[in-house]
Amino acid sequence: LQELQSSGRGRFLLEHAAPFSAFLTDSFGRQHNYLRISLTEKCNLRCQYCMPEEGVQLTPKSELLTAQEIISLARLFVKEGVEKIRLTGGEPLIRPDVVDIVGQLYKLEGLKTIAVTTNGINLARLLPRLKEAGLNAINISLDTLVPAKFEFIVRRKGFHKVMEGIHKATELGYRPVKVNCVVMRGFNEDELLGFVDFTKDLPLDVRFIEYMPFDGNKWNFKKMVSYKEMLDTIKQRWPELEKLPCETSSTAKSYKVPHFQGQISFITSMSEHFCGSCNRLRITADGNLKVCLFGNSEVSLRDHLRSGASEEELVQIIGAAVGRKKKQHAGMFNISQMKNRPMILIGGFPVSKMNSHVTFCFLPSEPALMSFPLCQDALQNPPNSKQWGHTFSHWQTLRTSCCVFQKDPSSTLDTKCLEASSVGQVSVDCRSKEASPGSEFCTRDSGSCTKVPRASDNLTHTDEEGQASMVDVGGKPDSRRSAVAGAVVLLGEKAFGMVRQNQVKKGDVLVVAQIAGIQGAKLTSQLIPLCHNIPLNHVEVSLSLDEARYAVVIRSSCQTWGRTGVEMEALTAASLAALTVYDMCKAVTHDIVIEEVKLLSKTGGRRGDFSRA
Repeated sequence: LQELQSSGRGRFLLEHAAPFSAFLTDSFGRQHNYLRISLTEKCNLRCQYCMPEEGVQLTPKSELLTAQEIISLARLFVKEGVEKIRLTGGEPLIRPDVVDIVGQLYKLEGLKTIAVTTNGINLARLLPRLKEAGLNAINISLDTLVPAKFEFIVRRKGFHKVMEGIHKATELGYRPVKVNCVVMRGFNEDELLGFVDFTKDLPLDVRFIEYMPFDGNKWNFKKMVSYKEMLDTIKQRWPELEKLPCETSSTAKSYKVPHFQGQISFITSMSEHFCGSCNRLRITADGNLKVCLFGNSEVSLRDHLRSGASEEELVQIIGAAVGRKKKQHAGMFNISQMKNRPMILIGGFPVSKMNSHVTFCFLPSEPALMSFPLCQDALQNPPNSKQWGHTFSHWQTLRTSCCVFQKDPSSTLDTKCLEASSVGQVSVDCRSKEASPGSEFCTRDSGSCTKVPRASDNLTHTDEEGQASMVDVGGKPDSRRSAVAGAVVLLGEKAFGMVRQNQVKKGDVLVVAQIAGIQGAKLTSQLIPLCHNIPLNHVEVSLSLDEARYAVVIRSSCQTWGRTGVEMEALTAASLAALTVYDMCKAVTHDIVIEEVKLLSKTGGRRGDFSRA
């Protein structure tokens, strides 16, 4: 209000403000003075949090709103009382006439704010012209401050362009520059403090948005980090955090760390919805009016406009749609089951596209590293054959392809093969509770055996009743432990060639898989139920190309100083690197084989060293 009063245009708008339109007032008395217009369905990124895995069906250009149609509808809404218009997408800044559209909107009498929500890739280049045209508010979507994680999630490079855009906005005097961050458990909730610290020296408003359900993102309540949980985490670091006053219609709860230039806000769409004060309407790129972000009910203003409807008729149509608006969340009790457009076709807050079987984690101790998808459910539960198809058969093969031969030199009995039987059951032939120095591991395919010093006949992770139990390592002495594991991914000639030439669309396969393996090692205790959480001193993952086999050869090594070994960490690193290679190449071919996942060597511990021949 003070800014409006201080400018000539602002004083004119305040003095000539008309009574608010009944057509934009719903049955609950909410006055809708804020309009979001999607300029395009296209985007120059391929964000996993926005784009469904199968992609989206783009509307033919002839069915999208033209610039003149956008201005005509905007003029109509402003005449009825809309004071703020936000341009969204897709990515609005890839539309060639976006600067002209902003300039024409600026000429509309009664419009106080023209804003844009952007991914920031083109912002630094276009912002001077946009500012000159009349743009006076900016929101930039940014879910991570880690360049490698950014590149993985958006499937494109561009982190530094986004940061350049943020700094350009502050240089040109935008106050504040709003940064939208969708917080998702297991993906970026550990970056909360980093984002708060981002506001220390810059006039930013970092807005933490609760993860919301939309078609294509397979919403899972467990992924949502609530506003109160986020606030509690931040207050542990900055107990002096101050709450700021906010407007009645604001979607944000704002806070500020004293002496920081910027502030933070929370968009509590799920835990404490703001439907009671909602003042927003949306027009999609193809000209449909949405009165609620969560609803699938739409009215085509484009069709009425092109059929020659008068302004009065359009106002009646808009008023009828607004009048049908529900009290909250489109009237649904369980919004996670709703049907709606994918987020990229709506132009609202960005939301996660992570599959419900996928979890992400980022460890702040190594900010340069990132994590990649892990099929956690498959690790914890046997796969269902109907859901997993050939994967189930492969999983069964892996379970039964390894056996333990007990060779007792003093015995005339034949070698015993101890193999897995049905799912969840293991048939074990135990002869002695003492360690058997002659135990060997063998594989059926090769028949090769490797000596394992002082192996035990008993399973160490079960108690006397046969129940799963974590080994107590409290009495063991600390010692230096290391382990090396390996895996091989057979790609086939075509996929191998694309990996070698770095032509895979998802990015650099070897680099991404290397980082995935490192993160996998650090997450082992979260993935393998009975593993201890080990502080790793060093993790190394290397990938090399074997042209003779069209294969990627993976080697991982882990080191620690502690009371238990790091074999599982090394094996997890190799496995996760291999799975990531598969994931990144599966669009080229599904005829990919992961094999030779095995421990190559270990040192330290009571059982002594091990080295595979």
